[in-house]
Formats: sequence, C-alpha cells, structure tokens
Amino acid sequence: MIRFLPKTPLRRSSSLLRTSKCLATQAGIFKQKLDDGPKLDDFIRMNPDVETVTLGNTSQPRLPSFLKTKIPKGASFTKIKEDLRGLKLHTVCEEARCPNIGDCWGGSDKSKATATIMLMGDTCTRGCRFCSVKTSKAPPPLDPHEPEHTAEAVSRWGLGYIVLTTVDRDDLPDGGAEHFASTIRKIKYKAPNILVEALTGDFAGNLEHVALVARSGLDVYAHNIETTEALTPFVRDRRATFRQSLSVLARAKEEGVRITKTSMMLGLGETEDQVLDALRALRNANVDVVTFGQYMRPTKRHMKVHRYVEPAEFDRWKEVAMNMGFLYVASGPLAGEYFIENVLRGKGSGSSKSPAQTQSLSQETVTDSAPL
Repeated sequence: MIRFLPKTPLRRSSSLLRTSKCLATQAGIFKQKLDDGPKLDDFIRMNPDVETVTLGNTSQPRLPSFLKTKIPKGASFTKIKEDLRGLKLHTVCEEARCPNIGDCWGGSDKSKATATIMLMGDTCTRGCRFCSVKTSKAPPPLDPHEPEHTAEAVSRWGLGYIVLTTVDRDDLPDGGAEHFASTIRKIKYKAPNILVEALTGDFAGNLEHVALVARSGLDVYAHNIETTEALTPFVRDRRATFRQSLSVLARAKEEGVRITKTSMMLGLGETEDQVLDALRALRNANVDVVTFGQYMRPTKRHMKVHRYVEPAEFDRWKEVAMNMGFLYVASGPLAGEYFIENVLRGKGSGSSKSPAQTQSLSQETVTDSAPL
C-alpha cells in the first residue's frame, strides 16, 4: 500500500525556491529585451532607426490655438450650477458640451453671466449629426413644475437677459409649444424687466405652434438653420429642412416679434456661394440677427470637422452680412447665442440707429460676455 505523506516545510521551501528562480529568469530576459531595444535618443533623433506608430485620427485637422478654452471655474459658475441642480433644470451649455460655458457662467459679476436653459428635459426625439444631446423616440414626460422652477431660477440670478431653448419633442401633440409659452409668461411675471430669447425647434412645421410661442411675450424669437440648404440633409435630422426653418422664422416675424434670429455653423464643408444663398434667403424671411460659429465635433460618434475657419474669414462674413442689411451679426470661432441686450433695449426705446451703429453698440456687450 502506497502512502502519500503531507508536504513538509522543507518541500514547500524547495517549491518556492524554484518559483523564485523562474521569475528571476523571466525578469532577466525582459530586462535584456529592454536593454537591447530602442533608447530615448532613438525617439528624439531627427531620423530614428526604429519603426514608430502614430496614434489617433491623422485625417482630422488639429485644433487651432484660438479654439482652446480654459477649464470653467469661479463663484458665478458654481452658483449657477448649484441652482440648476437644485431646481432640476437642464442647460444646453452642459448637454451640448459647449466650449463657451466658462465664459458664460464664470463672470465675476452675476449680471454678466448667461445660461441657456434647456426646457422639456435632456432627451431629444431627433438625432442631428452634430449634436451630443441624448435622443429617444419616447423621452420622459414633461415636468409640470418646470415653468415655475425656471422662472424662480431666473429671478434669483438677477440677469438682464436670458436664453431659453428646448429639445425637440415630436412625441407631444403640440411639440411642447404651450409648455414653452407658459415658461416665458411666468418669467415675465416674476421678472418683468428681463429680456427673454426663445430658441425653439421647428414644431414639425406647424406654424400655429410657432405663433403660440411668438405671442407669449418673448423679446427674441430664435430658430437655427444650422447650415446651408445643400448641406442640411447631411447635417440635421431628416425631419428638419432648410425651407421649413425659414417658414418658422418668417411666421414669428409676422406675429409681431421684435427680433428674429438664427445661427449657422461653418467648417462643415460649405461653399461660399452656399453661404451667400442662405443669407439671401434669411433676409427674404425678414430675419434680423445672424450668428456664425465654428462647428466643434462633440464626440467621435459625430460628424467630422471639415476644416477650422480662421478668424479673418469670420470677420469677412460679418461684413458681408451687415452689408446685406441684417440688424446685427455676431461672427467668430466660438460665437453662439450672443448677448444682444443693448440691441434690444436700444430698439425697444425707439432709437433709430444705422446697422453700423447697432453693430458697435452690440459688440460692447459681446466683449463683456459671450453666452452660448
């Protein structure tokens, strides 16, 4: 009969010794490979004799220095963020990952800070190829308390101008028009002197819903065409069309809105003729304000940047648009929903200024604060 004796401490010690020797041998082999491999000098030399690998997407243009922004911070930034979280409100500044958020929220003077509040939740029923806002065919239901909470937040901040926007809600019978209009009315009730800009969707082309929001007491009706007519099918959701957006802006003007406004992104592959055609179409729709900004790719899942537009080209488009008769043009690499309080208050008081005078007056405010 064979008996198996338990391992003695001597046998365990021998086993550990063999394992240690094996590991030491492997470590020695690895160290030898490192010693025989390329050194730091090989990578620093102008013509290294080693094969190198380039990581990342080399087909994308590099981000220019004039588009790099600072990490957002400051007391005003923290205060606005805390108020938004406490009242369960969303902003397009955060959801769309806007690079301007530090400038908009971070001013030392709270009256010069601006947030673009996003109504009706943080989930959109459309999927534009440039936008990082979440999408779903069936977003959560509307928060019935949102209009009151929004008005409360705005009245706390003591701002002179506020921008409201919204996700598209094609799942709602009126696209959320009544919810939007109710929010504006409550803001005007709590803070009568504040100027309100409403950046709306196209309400699926239903112009009666456009009229409902336009008659709510707002000061600026904004709706973005985003890009040229030729590029629209490749940039925006298939349910959004260039002509439909023009009809939204035209109807808002017909309802008596003082200022209508739109924005275009550059760097998507548009041609000069396409941009000129878009500007002519906007003037024919009696649009007052246009802004140009650089398309910034939010994630690798979104469409690529075709090119980064130089500041001088933005300046040229500003001059072209002003000469076409627009009331005001904001044009720059990080331009967005520009703060035009001086334009509104000047126009509202009955002053008659030339486009050049209005442009100069507005630029003072843009220099102080560049909201999203």
